[in-house]
Amino acid sequence: MEDLKFGTKRFALRIVKLYVALPKTTEAQILGKQLLRSGTSVGAHYREETRARSTAEFVSKLGGAQQELEETAYWLELLGDSEIVKATKLEELLNEPDELGKILTTCIKNAKNNK
Repeated sequence: MEDLKFGTKRFALRIVKLYVALPKTTEAQILGKQLLRSGTSVGAHYREETRARSTAEFVSKLGGAQQELEETAYWLELLGDSEIVKATKLEELLNEPDELGKILTTCIKNAKNNK
């Protein structure tokens, strides 16, 4: 689980750096702020699960992190598809929501099975 704590924080920092590098156009800033909010929320949701009082609460917190990952992927796709950011610069970052999501799914399944 420590790897996931590190991974979600590293992901958030990469999102912050992308946001800082975005053009200052209205479109880029609006999409960027959405991306910044969702991309940094993943780790916050993950950290909240460490204080879960029940399996249901644990699963709920991880589910929230998964939702934020999906939303983050959407904003990344829009930034690339709108050509605000070159798609080639987003390729690696676009893979991370998928990878983190798979890990979270495994954690959720394990929690439900150990219930």
